[in-house]
Amino acid sequence: MVHYMPWYVAKPYSASWGWHWTMNHFNPEVITGGKRQIASWYYPLIGPYDSLDPAVLEYHVLLMKLSGIDGVTVDWYGSDNFNDYAINNQRTLALLNYTRKAGLKFSLCYEDQSIQHEIDGGYISATAAISHAQQAMLYAQSNYFNDRSYVRLSNGPVFLNFGPQYFKSNSDWMTIFSVLNAANRPAFFTEDNHLAAGLGAFDWPPMWMSGGGTNTLTPVQLQSYLDTFEQKAASWTAYIGSAFPRFHDIYAQAGVGTSYGYLDDANGATLADTLRRALTNNSTFVHFVTWNDFGEGTMIEPTVDYGYRDLGIIQNFRRQYLDPDFSYTTNDLTTAFRFYNLRKHVRH
Repeated sequence: MVHYMPWYVAKPYSASWGWHWTMNHFNPEVITGGKRQIASWYYPLIGPYDSLDPAVLEYHVLLMKLSGIDGVTVDWYGSDNFNDYAINNQRTLALLNYTRKAGLKFSLCYEDQSIQHEIDGGYISATAAISHAQQAMLYAQSNYFNDRSYVRLSNGPVFLNFGPQYFKSNSDWMTIFSVLNAANRPAFFTEDNHLAAGLGAFDWPPMWMSGGGTNTLTPVQLQSYLDTFEQKAASWTAYIGSAFPRFHDIYAQAGVGTSYGYLDDANGATLADTLRRALTNNSTFVHFVTWNDFGEGTMIEPTVDYGYRDLGIIQNFRRQYLDPDFSYTTNDLTTAFRFYNLRKHVRH
């Protein structure tokens, strides 16, 4: 499964450039050397795009299918008309239609930090936090969990939480999930540490170990983190192992905050090493971090910078560890790019 950000808004599909391409600092209208100025060190092969554009969604799911990826885990903030949550949810629903067509699985990773933002913004009161999260779960049940392509484990829909950052007690989650049908009590995974309400946890690039700023997360630190995570996970019902190519955020340059730190790409070795580990330990799923977080530089989506290299690594590892008959190569990936360009040519 690949972690997917649905939050991009771009011209000409939409009337404006969204925050995730600009971070209120960069101006995509400025073009230098054929590239628009965007909030990333890296540049998408198709340029900055809108996550609601059918041609983009088709391109993404075709690439996933040809890469040997089985499905997506979408970063989800709920459906409220607050900040860009409703916009992101609209794009998540659109993506679901395309993943289903491609025969890909689907799941959600809930950002419960949204509750704190809504309280701070006066959208809800702190006393309404639990009931508001329950409404989000009921929405997820109606619009996602019941879909035939939604991935399930131990009879429940697989549901990740990036944190928890707001609801930190197990009892909160038990109460939040209590409104769901018995068949839709989630197979719940939190970040790094297991809650009793869930089956286990997933790992994530431990940039906090780098000390932030311009500090680099060393291979020794990363190895130590992964060793510790797997030791904890040995006692859980299940866990999700992550694979990631690098971490290189642009937050400091955009003026939105200090950098979380830097994890070197190492010419593809970081992705290969973390993917090999996730495929050969006892994790239930492999979770790619990420498909397209350009702001943090963790994307495996094709870029001008790396081409199809990362997806080629995934193809090779799928062939080696999961499916010896998997026949697609990086040459096949270019078909999705050509198809995307033909769609755009026909449209215009």
